[in-house]
Amino acid sequence: MADPKGFMTTPREDWPRRPVRERVHDWNEVYVPGALLPIISEQADRCMDCGIPFCHEACPLGNLIPEWNDLVSREDWRAASDRLHATNNFPEFTGRLCPAPCEAGCVLAINQPAVTIKNVECAIADRAWEEGFTPPRPPDRLSARTVAVIGSGPTGLAAAQQLTRAGHTVVVYEKDDRIGGLMRYGIPEFKMERRHLERRIDQMRAEGTRFRTSTAAGRDIAADELRARYDAVVLATGATAWRDLAVPGRELTGVHQAMEYLPQANRVREGDLEVSPLSAAGKHVIIVGGGDTGADCLGTAVREDAASVTQLDIYGQPGPERDEGAEPWPTYPRLYRLSAAHEEAGELRSAPAADADARLFAASTLRFTGDADGRVRELHLTGVDAGRRPLPGTERILPADLVLLALGFSGPDREDGLVDQLGLELEPRGTIARDARFATNVPGVFAAGDAARGQSLIVWAIAEGRAVAAAVDHHLTGAPSPMPAPIGPYDRPMTA
Repeated sequence: MADPKGFMTTPREDWPRRPVRERVHDWNEVYVPGALLPIISEQADRCMDCGIPFCHEACPLGNLIPEWNDLVSREDWRAASDRLHATNNFPEFTGRLCPAPCEAGCVLAINQPAVTIKNVECAIADRAWEEGFTPPRPPDRLSARTVAVIGSGPTGLAAAQQLTRAGHTVVVYEKDDRIGGLMRYGIPEFKMERRHLERRIDQMRAEGTRFRTSTAAGRDIAADELRARYDAVVLATGATAWRDLAVPGRELTGVHQAMEYLPQANRVREGDLEVSPLSAAGKHVIIVGGGDTGADCLGTAVREDAASVTQLDIYGQPGPERDEGAEPWPTYPRLYRLSAAHEEAGELRSAPAADADARLFAASTLRFTGDADGRVRELHLTGVDAGRRPLPGTERILPADLVLLALGFSGPDREDGLVDQLGLELEPRGTIARDARFATNVPGVFAAGDAARGQSLIVWAIAEGRAVAAAVDHHLTGAPSPMPAPIGPYDRPMTA
């Protein structure tokens, strides 16, 4: 604890964002380059070095937050990087993409703004790359054991890196043409520039992990062949079976899933397309769904120069303070948060009919109506109460040329046939069933991440990848693994 009074004398200061009217004209990250390092040591000083740090419990990775806060406050960046990477394979991903449940669990957050844990994490990770603290770590020797990892999202990459470093020969199969899963094609670059992903992939290649792109397991390589070729198979395909909206007019042209829209915009950034076939340019856009995916659509549509963008959230507008009765500390509270995309839409007045920024709260879609050519033109909605029951007299009509459904995901996509070919048992909600060691009902086949847990956060995905790697290592060697296993398959976030 470098400054015992830091939490009393230093106010919270977040990484500043670039001006809205500047950043909406590019796809670079929204933060001011170089503006984090000058403030981060004092922000790390605000850590109280608690006797019982609840940030550890709030973070499924068990990040050693007070330790690397202290090291940053002393500007010992190498040691801080070592402590950070001891529990997290990809801190530059979580430092940019995680909603920071660790900050909700910060003891200081009981009655003050929490420590900027996420910003400190990001600063350490970026400094580590700049200073060369993250060289490849290939194994000293190989085990002669082979593992196939299906899916290259954060779970698959974490599992693959851990198993490669343990000496096993690992091949990652990805059905898309590039590695990264939803981090590649689902997350806009204004949230995380692709260079952060590319350098981790390069690091993994240098360590010995092999990658096979444009290869859908179950279609391009059969389940029987995978099992015959490898000593173990890890299913980390994610939960990509999207939820739909069963209302009249759903069949109209112009009503799309968010994950049909976002990948096209990201492919423009990759240079595959000149213009997205689903571009929002000049269109009235409605986003149905109030979560992070909806906010990603919002920021993307603003950058594509939509005529208007409105986001519908079925929940009521949350307040600015934690409801101690319903969501007591240290659980993650539902608060009114202003993401970068919402800040942009609010300042640019992209949604004149919205309650706040670009959002209409407590709003439920009734139906879509279209023109004579079958294209969507209007969205009919109603206000709802806390039980999601329609409120009489609150029906409204919004113009809509493009509707994006961001309603979440229910489980793994079964279109490629892998689940059925393997004969996997499923949970009632559609996720892959597994035991306490991440093993499925099929010998040698393990399941991790959203495919088994259900839709979750990137920090839980990486924790799952590390934990399943330890389980697979135990299976391959027949001995308890020395690899860290931060969570079990049945662990869940803290709730009241």
